[in-house]
Amino acid sequence: MKPLNHLTNQLKANRISRRSFMRQGLAAGVSLSALSMAASKVDAATPKKGGHMTVARGHGSTTDVLDPGIVENGYTIGLCLGGYQGYLTEIGGDGSLEPSMAESWEASADAKTWMFKLRDGMEFHNGRTVKAADVIASINHHRGEDSTSAAAPLVSSVKDMKADGDNVIVVELEAGNADFPFIMTDYHLPIMPANDDGTMNWQDLVGAGAYKIDKYDAGVSTALSRHGNHWSDAVGHLDTVEVLSIIDTNARTAAMASGDVQAIDRVDLKTAELMGRKPGVNLVTATGTLHYSLPMLTDTAPYDDNNIRLAIKYAVNRQEIVDKILFGYGEVGNDHPIGSGQRYFNKDLAQREYDPDKAKFHLKEAGLDSLAIKINASEAAFAGAVDAAILIQNSAKGAGIELEVERTPNDGFWADHWIKSPFITSYWSGRPVEDQMFSTAYQTGVSWNETRQANERFDELLVAARAELNEDTRRAMYYEMQEIVHNEGGALIPMFASYVFAIADNVGMPEKTATNWDMDGERWMERWWLT
Repeated sequence: MKPLNHLTNQLKANRISRRSFMRQGLAAGVSLSALSMAASKVDAATPKKGGHMTVARGHGSTTDVLDPGIVENGYTIGLCLGGYQGYLTEIGGDGSLEPSMAESWEASADAKTWMFKLRDGMEFHNGRTVKAADVIASINHHRGEDSTSAAAPLVSSVKDMKADGDNVIVVELEAGNADFPFIMTDYHLPIMPANDDGTMNWQDLVGAGAYKIDKYDAGVSTALSRHGNHWSDAVGHLDTVEVLSIIDTNARTAAMASGDVQAIDRVDLKTAELMGRKPGVNLVTATGTLHYSLPMLTDTAPYDDNNIRLAIKYAVNRQEIVDKILFGYGEVGNDHPIGSGQRYFNKDLAQREYDPDKAKFHLKEAGLDSLAIKINASEAAFAGAVDAAILIQNSAKGAGIELEVERTPNDGFWADHWIKSPFITSYWSGRPVEDQMFSTAYQTGVSWNETRQANERFDELLVAARAELNEDTRRAMYYEMQEIVHNEGGALIPMFASYVFAIADNVGMPEKTATNWDMDGERWMERWWLT
């Protein structure tokens, strides 16, 4: 393997301007099925042990900290899910819930009490045996009135936990939650060692996953090696892994084209077909819950006026953005975070269209004839984020809205602007369960509520739907929640995007790959191998 400084210098030498790169892009219209077929030959391979893989991710920041409660980007999520962390349950390649560190679980009739049984003999990377006390400490890390963890709303209903011996955990909830085992798959909820005082030890970066961290350099690179005593021989095929943070799209593409890395995420969609035709490279696509958003802070002027928010939403030509930014690799969004393939997607909610007249109407309702605003746009949010903002700038002019696009540096973008600046570009990989998405980002007062939405009716429905066991009643509740976010929320969600990533042709993948996150549900590290 070439040393990191060699790769960094080479990537810098290969960089070209974004505008020049756009001119070299290919026309849209590539079929997703054709690209997915490109990986068929590696899908059929048999897993093999051994080898080293280097992967470049279009995420990461020098401010990243691996406290599970605040992990928030694709780079750090990839280190956790399928990397150095272990979880009670996991999402399988077909989207189903599967056992992981918990070999089984069962619930009371009202779904208020859950019992999880751990596998025997599991070890952390430091050789300690995993016990029920570690599970309790790990979940408690996100609980409490002062918790700033993004998972706090997911476990807020936990009333009590107790160990029944070393291998059984009994969890009592304030109210029934039919999705509780699904919630335990959230990347914020790994099982890590307990300290003597019952707190969770995350600082030593010791987990129970298929790989252990040998060196972590935030925003630059991470070196990992296989955990020899992992409980499952069916995962963790590689000897060693290096994960690089290369946010610049051109540099990441150059690294893949030159063979310096064996996989990249966030393939530039303008040149996706060209990448797929390159010898030695396969392109893979997956449609899931990934969506790009432009959150407006609903407690900050002028976005504290819902008429202003509606005016901006109607001033966006969504289909144009899908065509020109996603190049067809996705579909229009409807200003709520639930994807069309999810269980409770509101198919009856009319699609919001580009309508300058309605935008002007809402401006007048707000007492205005025109509006001047600014958006902080960064490629750290998604490839093409600045270009998307410029498209909105152009379409908004017809509605009397002057949008200033401020190109914001990638490094430090999330720390400096997310839930701080009034109007920015953002993204969410989504969640497999509607309750997870709404509880994490839309419930009043939660730390990751990126619009600071506060809606009493929404909060009531969220709690009620979580405990509702009647399918029809539950569906009606989630339909109404989507309608509230669509009509009153601060999230402008113009598009849902397909995951598009590239792998070398000597990289093997399972026949079924997960779509709940990018890169095989972010379990690529434990599931992929070298042929």
